[in-house]
Amino acid sequence: MRVLAALSGGVDSAVAAARAVDAGHDVVGVHMALSRNRAQLRTGSRGCCSIEDAGDARRAADVLGIPYYVWDLSERFEDTVIADFLSEYEAGRTPNPCVRCNEHIKFDALLDKALALGFDAVCTGHYARAGLAEDGLPVLRRSADLAKDQSYVLAVMGPERLARAMFPLGDVPSKDEVRAEAAARGLSVSAKPDSYDICFVADGDTQGFLRDRLGSRPGEIVDAGGEVLGEHDGAYGFTVGQRKGLRLGRPAPDGKPRYVLEIEPVRNRVVVGSADDLTVHALDGQDAVWFAPAPEDWTDCLLQVRAHGDPVPVRARAVGEDGLRVEIDHDRLSGVAPGQSAVLYRGDRVLGQATVAAAVRAGRARIA
Repeated sequence: MRVLAALSGGVDSAVAAARAVDAGHDVVGVHMALSRNRAQLRTGSRGCCSIEDAGDARRAADVLGIPYYVWDLSERFEDTVIADFLSEYEAGRTPNPCVRCNEHIKFDALLDKALALGFDAVCTGHYARAGLAEDGLPVLRRSADLAKDQSYVLAVMGPERLARAMFPLGDVPSKDEVRAEAAARGLSVSAKPDSYDICFVADGDTQGFLRDRLGSRPGEIVDAGGEVLGEHDGAYGFTVGQRKGLRLGRPAPDGKPRYVLEIEPVRNRVVVGSADDLTVHALDGQDAVWFAPAPEDWTDCLLQVRAHGDPVPVRARAVGEDGLRVEIDHDRLSGVAPGQSAVLYRGDRVLGQATVAAAVRAGRARIA
């Protein structure tokens, strides 16, 4: 097959491309330039897709003996991933930019361009497993290394695009093995630190990034009864479940910590309460995609709402054309915010994914 290997400049994508070469594929490497600030450099282990990373990707391609190109997708990235990030926070929701990047960039813009150029598949260094079910449908499964599993952020791609994706690291038992393999192959990125946090917020200051883009918008912090407890510089800078950074001048009557319960963007208010008030008993999802027939009746499965969160047992069913309803009969899920990605599993297999539209908490109205 003709395979386009996405080379981020890190060790995972380099080893994934090397394995694609070993498998006998005709491999071409491409680095996605996502930053409009061409002077951006990595700070420690934060960020990705910088000029430094482009150089590391080129050196990896040279070692592997494959052609290498840089594709400028910065405008598409700005108009989709970053624009969605800003608008979602402005609307009082909590987006996951990695999910949107996989949706709009890696398995949309990149894959579409690859197919148009005659490639059969895109290869990435994600930790997940792609295959076929007994009925022939594409299947997305967790990686062998559960600590590195990225099926949660990949679920948004859906079965059609999964059929054109390769994840050579899905069966690797640990990241240490990937680094050892990279060193054995003579890849200079073998000891390169992992990137983390949001790639376009390289200094890790998400609130500072939002404030620079959206400006100061002072408002009130209130309790569930509406009593004013403090002030904020912008409701967009908070997310459901947040504890730190509230800067309230007096403790709660019971002396327990307060948490953000909901964001009211129209009134520019942040509502806070106790940890118990965060417990979620049901949620509604939108824009659902399925890797199995959408369940019209209730089905038992597992729900994960954070990239590295623990899955919890739930029952779920499809609603309408692209909706999802999930019910939780216990108190093991809390702090779910509209905008988060809700991924359903059965065992290690992804059943479907949707964006949280609303959550229902104990003793509270539906929060959307």
